[in-house]
Amino acid sequence: MNEGTGERGAGSGTWSADPRLVFAATVLGGVAAAALIAPLLAGVGSAELTDVATRRFTAPFGRTSDGALHLLGTDRFGRDLLLRTLVAGRVSLAVGMLAALVSAVVGVALGASGGWAGGFLDRALAALTDAVLAVPRVPLLLLLAALYQPGVALTVLAIGFTGWMTVARLVRAEVRSLRKRDFVDAARALGVRPSRLVARHVLPHALGPALVATALGVGHAIMLEAGLSFLGLGVQPPTPSWGAMLNSGRTHLFDAPHLTLAPGCAIAALVLGFSFVGDGLRDLVDPHIGRARREV
Repeated sequence: MNEGTGERGAGSGTWSADPRLVFAATVLGGVAAAALIAPLLAGVGSAELTDVATRRFTAPFGRTSDGALHLLGTDRFGRDLLLRTLVAGRVSLAVGMLAALVSAVVGVALGASGGWAGGFLDRALAALTDAVLAVPRVPLLLLLAALYQPGVALTVLAIGFTGWMTVARLVRAEVRSLRKRDFVDAARALGVRPSRLVARHVLPHALGPALVATALGVGHAIMLEAGLSFLGLGVQPPTPSWGAMLNSGRTHLFDAPHLTLAPGCAIAALVLGFSFVGDGLRDLVDPHIGRARREV
């Protein structure tokens, strides 16, 4: 018992000291903190269009005519770039997490239903999953954005309902394996209802891979939202978005590169942070992977 406890403690200590996870915790914690304080600061030059001629294209760490310091400079309308990046981070983080949550809920529901029921329902849901996987995701998102009024709600639903397939396949495979275990047969013999059996005994053991896929899906959803907003088909003005900020600054790459560097670096850091979280969760879900990495 002591040896097992010591091994887990050592593994846990190594996991917590992983530089990737330290980076992920720092970045995601910083973004979350910025999301909380951004509404308090958003009124300071983030949306106003006053005195544009003297405030526009201020360089990073520069001061405008009124003496205000702008750490990341200002955009073409004289708005503080740091504040707009923080406010846009709230939108991107919310869209990414909500879209990943929608994908997870749909994927778990369909995957667990098919994996547990088996037979015709399982084959039908598997065929549906394969059919949706065969549809190119980006053109489908562009079509949906063109047919309906773009906005935050449509972006969340469109990304969420086109990204559940990986979660569904992972949960289905786990449930199909778990329904043959001895503890499931014992629960059935005791008269446990199928719905309670799935919810209380099967799903908790099948959600590990789904959590990893969901964490990785947040980063993917943030990238998709930024791409849609860059094309003008995602989050609409006046709500700030990193993708829209990239599109606005692309015509000033040489005379004002900070307009694209700020949102671009923010997107890269946030996506990388969620990728590291997914890697860390995978090490926890599958101890063999974590042990192999520590030995290497």
